[in-house]
Amino acid sequence: MMRKIIGILTIAVLALGASSCGGVKESTANEQMARGEYFDAQKTYRKIYNRLTKKEERAKRGEIAFKMAECHRKLSRYATAASAYQNAIRYGYPDSIAQLRLGEMLHATGKYAQAIEAYEGFLSRCPGSPEALNGVKGCRYALEQKKQPTRYVVKTASLFNSQRSDFAPMLAGTNFDQLYFSTTSEKVTGKNHSEITGMKNADIWMAKKNEQGQWQRPQPVEGELNTELDEGIVAFSPDGSTMYLTKARREPNASTSVEIYTSQRSEAQWSAAQKFEIINDTISAFGHPSVSPDGTYLYFASDMPGGSGGKDIWRINLKERSGSLENLGEQINTAGDDDFPYVRSDSLFYFSSNGHPGLGGLDIFRATLQPNGSWVVENMGMPMNSFGDDFGITYGQGESGFLSSNRGDARGYDHIFSFVLPDLKITISGYVLDKDEEPVPNAVIRIVGNDGTIQKEVARNDGSFRFPLQRGVSYVMMAGAKGYLNAKQEFTADNAEEDADYGIDFILSSINKPNVIDNIYYDFDKATLRPESTAALDSLVNILKENPNITIEMASHTDRWGTDAYNLDLSHRRAKSVVDYLISHGITEDRLQYQGYGESRPKRVTKRIARLFPQFKEGDLLDEKFIETLSDEDQEAADQVNRRTEFQVLSVDYQMY
Repeated sequence: MMRKIIGILTIAVLALGASSCGGVKESTANEQMARGEYFDAQKTYRKIYNRLTKKEERAKRGEIAFKMAECHRKLSRYATAASAYQNAIRYGYPDSIAQLRLGEMLHATGKYAQAIEAYEGFLSRCPGSPEALNGVKGCRYALEQKKQPTRYVVKTASLFNSQRSDFAPMLAGTNFDQLYFSTTSEKVTGKNHSEITGMKNADIWMAKKNEQGQWQRPQPVEGELNTELDEGIVAFSPDGSTMYLTKARREPNASTSVEIYTSQRSEAQWSAAQKFEIINDTISAFGHPSVSPDGTYLYFASDMPGGSGGKDIWRINLKERSGSLENLGEQINTAGDDDFPYVRSDSLFYFSSNGHPGLGGLDIFRATLQPNGSWVVENMGMPMNSFGDDFGITYGQGESGFLSSNRGDARGYDHIFSFVLPDLKITISGYVLDKDEEPVPNAVIRIVGNDGTIQKEVARNDGSFRFPLQRGVSYVMMAGAKGYLNAKQEFTADNAEEDADYGIDFILSSINKPNVIDNIYYDFDKATLRPESTAALDSLVNILKENPNITIEMASHTDRWGTDAYNLDLSHRRAKSVVDYLISHGITEDRLQYQGYGESRPKRVTKRIARLFPQFKEGDLLDEKFIETLSDEDQEAADQVNRRTEFQVLSVDYQMY
């Protein structure tokens, strides 16, 4: 696969051996390996391995198993590579690097517990190894992610995938209605199969959306761009007229490397690729181009000197190329491979890395530029990343787009996947009711967020309402209706990454009938307010402040016990205690009256009272005659209902002078 070629920017030449077995020479396999012909090399090593059966050949068998494992690792055949490394260790391969590589392969196949064991085995021989410590950290992160994946939804994009490798998608067009990608389909331009991958060399194909917004079957790009060599991993200038691509440099008996080329668009045709010279360096490899949205910078991956190790991400100013070459620094680049940059904005870009802690293989990371010039790098987590290689991300509208991955393919073949981050469904819902729990007709609810949003809704016939919210936004909500006082509530939606429906009800006070204030308590046989009354009284203070044009009468009622004169006096003093509390908390005295009614106004059972006291029916009048027909227990309940404090709106046009 071309991304394997591009991914191997530096090819380590193994020491050539001179042994042979039955006509198959190890030197041949070594030479294939040194040129990066991993597909052919692993087949040659396999033949040698199978013929090493004697006891005295165990050491050689371990050596060949290690070399086979290296080939499979380069081809991203991680499960096969793990088995080969295990064989190398079993046959006594002396270099401890086999233990580290085994950990990496187990890591890349999702066997995290076994991978940690392998990493720790290597650490026992090489304490402090950054690679092994990073691997252990990545495995533990992966185990956490399995329990708590992100909300992204990732699916195979079957329309764009062939029976071979398809990778590095790139959305283009004004409305992201074009998708370019690299493919090794059997239908590509070249005829021969690569010694490196065993597949045909990659071409660049494109799919378009039709007028209904549906993706059509991909086709090779038109023009002279595709050849028998590898072409792929593209980016575009902001106007879409210039394509930057990676092209393999292939010479007989030489290492394969890659370079960046450009192609020009004329109508629907793409011109033959022309080399884009970054610096005068014929040894280093340059690939994975990405252009900043404003067209100023070209980002790319390279193993050129001056990096952190492996492949690093660099950039160059397209408008002032001389002297503008810049390494993105150690917050981005690691001792591993950091590549496939994708620049989304001036302060946000994505890249793939096996040097930062991850789930296995290459993971996709998001880098956010901070005001102080530093980068915050975050792993995209599951399911955007898997235990395999995940790379080549591209975004379209909102939080949706495509990426490539070899997850779930034991052959190491790459495929294109779609992804989307569904909008969080955060709502607030409830009811607008009166004090008797009856729906308030035609109630209007307004909600204002500190993000500037304003919403309005009329409650349904049953008093219900529902509003969509945004995470982390604070809201002020107001409900009102003709014949009722306004009620206000404040609410802040939390930042949790999950759907949520918050509940909040509005209880509106009627202008036309008394409104009972629950949970106001007095000392026995006294008018002194008890401390537990504070919450209810403060709620009444808020009602009066939110409705500054009303005046009210505070009324207190007693039960049937005691003389009429005593009950009138007690209720009068209790009503005054409430008014005194309201005045002490900022309510103007001339808005308040108080009156004690003793036992003269027994309560009629409302819907709410019937719910709280099901022994009574809605409409029952709790006067002395009715109460005397009840059991002792129900008589006490009726007396409790009659002992109440309530307010009645007297006017709605009060003006403070």
